[in-house]
Amino acid sequence: MPVITIKIAKGRSIEQKRNLVESITDSVVSSLDVKPEWVSVLIEEFDRENWATGGELHSDKFGCGFGDSGTT
Repeated sequence: MPVITIKIAKGRSIEQKRNLVESITDSVVSSLDVKPEWVSVLIEEFDRENWATGGELHSDKFGCGFGDSGTT
């Protein structure tokens, strides 16, 4: 039973998350030849103030609301 963990910044819509887990599940089913009901996908969301890249918090680097409509 594959368990896939995805870590993303908060701000994605429920519809985006539905599309994400559907795509990941389809890919795992195809790649590993398992049943869809065997695939678990965990989404871990982080506040941008708790995530940094290159030594800079994402809340400082991108501002509040970055990613709320995808990746812009």
